[in-house]
Amino acid sequence: MVFAGQLRLAWIASYCPYYGVEEKNGLVALAALFLKKLISSQRLIFQQFMRDLKWKVLKSKYLFKDLWFTVRNDTCQRPDGQIVEPYYVYEFPTWVTALALTEDGKVILERQYRHAIGETAFEIPGGCVDDTDKSLEDAIARELLEETGYQFSKFEYLGKTCANPSTNNNWMHMFLATGGKKVSEQKLDDNEDIEIHLVSLDELKALLQENKIIQSMHVTAIYYALQRL
Repeated sequence: MVFAGQLRLAWIASYCPYYGVEEKNGLVALAALFLKKLISSQRLIFQQFMRDLKWKVLKSKYLFKDLWFTVRNDTCQRPDGQIVEPYYVYEFPTWVTALALTEDGKVILERQYRHAIGETAFEIPGGCVDDTDKSLEDAIARELLEETGYQFSKFEYLGKTCANPSTNNNWMHMFLATGGKKVSEQKLDDNEDIEIHLVSLDELKALLQENKIIQSMHVTAIYYALQRL
């Protein structure tokens, strides 16, 4: 409450006609400092009420391993001592995806069949990080070139998300790629059949509103990317 009182006084004083420009600027800066301290103190108080909920893994047993999919059975212990068994974890490779824009501002969308749900849908480009990729940016640049034939002049990292944190152990890293230029044809894997569609940002937003983009992590990446445009 002390910070709040100081903030109020500094803010009121900054509008007082008896103060000059320099004094007012100083008071505004002081008010901003008080506000920063207030937010920091409130965050600290909030964190003090947050318990450590992380589980301890007592043992793990692998049940199945394949190229893209691994299942293990964990025996865990909660902080209160409760044993959780069995707990199944699905291991996947790290993924990358990008909202990719061409030089003239068109959004590059992919349309492909997804057998698990039996649906053909629009998506944004992306894929798995390979062992040969030196960085996440290298991975998304490679995936974009392979799937679309476009190279990009700039990549902006948007953060990471997870498809299902309760069972999946991997992350999807999200990018905004801009300045795309067509330099080659697609170089798809044997099991890939991908159509490329160029749409405007308004058309992209319409597809979102119409629930035509159903890959949840791609929707998340598009949301973060649109905040930067």
